[in-house]
Amino acid sequence: MGSSHHSQELKLNKFEAPQALKSATYSFIVLGLITLIIGIFKNPERLWTSYLTAFFFFAALACGAMFFIAFNHVAKAGWSVSVRRFAEAMTSYFPVMLISSLVLIVGFKTLYAWARPEELHHMANSKQIYLQPWFVITRMLIFCLGSWFFAKKIVGNSLKQDANGEHAFTHANLKTSIGYIAFFAIFFTLFSIDLMMSLLPTWFSTIYGIYCFAGALQSAVAALAIIIVWMRNSPWISGYVNEEHQHDVGKFLKGFTVFWAYIAFSQFVLIWYANIPEETEFYILRSLNGWTPISFALLIFRFVVPFLVLLPRASKRNNTILVSTAILVLVMQYVDMYWLVYPNFYDGVPQFGFWEIGIFLGFAGLFLMTMIQFMSKNKLVAVNDPRMHEALKHHVTY
Repeated sequence: MGSSHHSQELKLNKFEAPQALKSATYSFIVLGLITLIIGIFKNPERLWTSYLTAFFFFAALACGAMFFIAFNHVAKAGWSVSVRRFAEAMTSYFPVMLISSLVLIVGFKTLYAWARPEELHHMANSKQIYLQPWFVITRMLIFCLGSWFFAKKIVGNSLKQDANGEHAFTHANLKTSIGYIAFFAIFFTLFSIDLMMSLLPTWFSTIYGIYCFAGALQSAVAALAIIIVWMRNSPWISGYVNEEHQHDVGKFLKGFTVFWAYIAFSQFVLIWYANIPEETEFYILRSLNGWTPISFALLIFRFVVPFLVLLPRASKRNNTILVSTAILVLVMQYVDMYWLVYPNFYDGVPQFGFWEIGIFLGFAGLFLMTMIQFMSKNKLVAVNDPRMHEALKHHVTY
């Protein structure tokens, strides 16, 4: 990477979401609530599996965005200053994540064998201790509250800096980001194990948390790429974000695509080579009853296609190609969450319909609502960050 002079006029206007986007957002929320209420009484198993899938999808999106913010602070990255606020907007979802995690507790007995005392007693002693419902709930709430706390501190400092430009906020965020990364490494792993891996309590993987982390980061960068392209072609911002920043986010997307594939392959090949029944059960479930095409679709459309498409330099600078690839990654992130949850239910037969669509759109509406509110209340760019000059002069040389 290098630098070049900045020639485009800087412009920053107050964000006002299009009316069509607002209407769609609130319609999605209403549809989600209706689906939730009907499902509780009519089809609780289908409701809670679709709820967990969508809940984890959007939680991972917000957590991935927060991690992106944190590692850029720790790296003292200058190029990302002008796009960081869009990632910060995604973290405004954390309060909703906390509330929706409390709702998820209602469905624990439907989803998890360990939440039913008669089944918990038949598990190994160590699992009986670790999977005590109160202990799982405690860990989940610590993660949700901790994520919200760190976001309030780090994003809050970024917003305060907009007013006075004090460098102290940048230094404070570096230290806080180090703390967040340590917190995230431990508790996101537990969060993933508790809510996703324990759906099949007899199975285990020592890199399951890293697998979920890789997917979270890949999908968060994909969402960021879509927002950047949208903002570059909007009336709200000009000059602060250009194709150089878009190119780098595209490189991150390609990089995390490879990282996800590396972790996914590592998990698979170790389990396949060891051939231990308690471990192979996971992949056997996903190779029967119609799951084989979905398993191959993950490999092809989450790794092969995005990787090959994003290899050329020009594709990362092409709005249509980058957005299409990012949308594909987000779709496959949902398919991945679905692939992790659903084989454990319905006799291993894939199910998809009204419940999955309604609940997903409800969560999507909540996610969009929090982002719209954040972006409407705050500046779209961290204008007083001391590294802004680096972002404005940023130029990709490879």
